[in-house]
Amino acid sequence: MSKGKHKAKTQEAKHETQEEKAQGKDYEKIGLKAGLEIHQQLNTHKLFCDCPSELRDDKPDVIRERYQHAVAGEEGKIDIAAEYEQERKRKFIYEAYSDTTCLIELDEEPPHELNEDALKIAIQISLLLNAKILPTTQVMRKTVVDGSNTSGFQRTLLIAQDGYIETQEGKVGITSIALEEDAARIISKEKNQVTYRLDRLGIPLIEITTEPEIRNPEQAKEVAFQLGEILRACNVKRGIGTIRQDVNVSIKSGTRIEIKGVQDLRLMSKIIENEIERQQKTKKLEPEVRKVLETGKTEFLRPLPGKARMYPETDLPLIHITRELINEVKSKLPKLRQEHRDELEKLGINKEIAQQIVKENQLALFNELLKTKANAGLIAKTITLTTKNIKAHYKVSTENLKVGDYKQVLEAFQQNKITKDAIEYILTDIAKGMKPEKAITSYKALSKTEIENTIKSILKNNPQIKNNSKALMGAAMQKLKGKADGKIIAEIVMGL
Repeated sequence: MSKGKHKAKTQEAKHETQEEKAQGKDYEKIGLKAGLEIHQQLNTHKLFCDCPSELRDDKPDVIRERYQHAVAGEEGKIDIAAEYEQERKRKFIYEAYSDTTCLIELDEEPPHELNEDALKIAIQISLLLNAKILPTTQVMRKTVVDGSNTSGFQRTLLIAQDGYIETQEGKVGITSIALEEDAARIISKEKNQVTYRLDRLGIPLIEITTEPEIRNPEQAKEVAFQLGEILRACNVKRGIGTIRQDVNVSIKSGTRIEIKGVQDLRLMSKIIENEIERQQKTKKLEPEVRKVLETGKTEFLRPLPGKARMYPETDLPLIHITRELINEVKSKLPKLRQEHRDELEKLGINKEIAQQIVKENQLALFNELLKTKANAGLIAKTITLTTKNIKAHYKVSTENLKVGDYKQVLEAFQQNKITKDAIEYILTDIAKGMKPEKAITSYKALSKTEIENTIKSILKNNPQIKNNSKALMGAAMQKLKGKADGKIIAEIVMGL
């Protein structure tokens, strides 16, 4: 065995040993309690103004410099995390754009009315999580101490409580569903200075908090996956940075630790296992917030904020969620991904391809192409496997392919103008910039006589392959490339 293979085997065995060790743990005896906090951006304009929810990379034309000071909350107490930040005496620089950010983000103007589209999405998610929607709610200010909010607080309002999701090991309660504004994003960080950009500040966020009822690391991963499925069924933003997951972990001999930035579900189990071991080894534990490292371990970020950080927002009225509004949202509830996958499979589509269509948000394209009356399986393969082949084999982007392009090609196949094998070649040429009509004509299906004459011409020019049917078949497929059905070519080759 080579040294490299031996190393790989050793690492694999080590990984298996760690898994076996985790599976053998008595989490009930350890007293593990875990809960998740999910923050997901919604795909609307900002929460308290009409500014677009778009991130920009060009040079900002507005710059502000500020310091933050800790103030007492509603109960007259200063939050421990706020005191900690004030002692650091950091300067915060805020970058903004005069055409896509406004005075609200700069905390120089009161907030406008709540974004109604964002409220409806929050109600949708609450219904899908079996939660009880509050008839009246109030926007609150939540003290934020790291400078990521120019005001020193984040606006948030409770939408629903007491929901649940089903897992393989039973129900996990949903404590709350809140609608809040996202924070500014960090551009650079130095010892005593942080630069933030305000394009992200104010983007609507859904915050989902579970009960600490998750009893093992694998269940935590299942809960996160299910919550992600529900969120993606609604009008939320997609891509890196649009969803953030935090995990709260405690054990019998430890304390509650909030772990920020658990982005990779594959690492979630490992992160929880590492935190259990850390708490078991640490003699004196204080409630704190920790940040995930690439290794799956964590490092101290700040003390865990207390309850003194919340107080009412005085610039906005109470929000009333009427029965009429709930019924309106309920009548338009989206299907979950699993429902879409099940429907595709009922049409005879392979499970993996059905999953790919849903995951890559190609359902709308698929449903539109069904109007061509082409076979559902062919349509599914065309928008998944065929486009994947075009990217992999021809190094051509398929981003420019329009619905109309797919329709024309599939309709040509339905009318026997082209063969099934030609679809990939035609779409490749269209993706390269060729007009659909020209690409289709270039691969016009040949008659059986034309195919036979072509194969005879190949034999005439290459007599040495007359008794080598495999070589003749290969030469014929290359010459007839997409213009003839492979079965017909094989029949003619075998008959010569």
